[in-house]
Amino acid sequence: MTDIEPKDRPSVSARPRRTEFIIIGLVALLLGVVGVLVAAQRWTGSAPTAAVAVGPGGPFILTDTKGRTVTDRSMIGKPYAIFFGFTRCPDVCPTTLSRMTQLRKQLGPDGMKFNIVFVSVDPGHDKPEDIGNYLNLFPTPIIGLTGSDAQIKQITDAYRIYFARVPVEGGDYTIDHTAGVLLFDQRGKFVDMMDPTEPPATSVDRLRKLIDA
Repeated sequence: MTDIEPKDRPSVSARPRRTEFIIIGLVALLLGVVGVLVAAQRWTGSAPTAAVAVGPGGPFILTDTKGRTVTDRSMIGKPYAIFFGFTRCPDVCPTTLSRMTQLRKQLGPDGMKFNIVFVSVDPGHDKPEDIGNYLNLFPTPIIGLTGSDAQIKQITDAYRIYFARVPVEGGDYTIDHTAGVLLFDQRGKFVDMMDPTEPPATSVDRLRKLIDA
């Protein structure tokens, strides 16, 4: 019988090597696909990003001067300027509401294209009727709102409004509170904040931008 030369003998490692090459090729292909997907994700900007800070605003349920329920959804459809205070406020509140009245007048016909909203942070004293009588002192339509202590806390937390009772002589109290006027567009999105001490022309410009937003 003729012996088979070593070079003519079938290689026992040929099949395993071929399988190994196939596996290596598939792994390389998979890694390539993953790399393309990651690159595409970065290119399109769909990769996870840091959380974006949310501005003032949020859900609320309050009562207007007629006893009707008003929510944040009720405000959708028309821009609004919202101010927080109380009817016994000796200076900031009447000054700010008088100023808003004048600013609306300066805007001419556009002055009625946004709502002015007053929220009392003194629900223990300011009932809907009290707020209505107070707002009647200003010669322009103003939406007056109040609610329970819990409801006032909800809206002031959402709108990032500071307020605190300050005892005064005789056992009564006054209230320290945020004096700025917050501006929201017709979609209920926070746009800007007016400083009650800024020049009127600056405030008018802010309101025009609010109306056009």
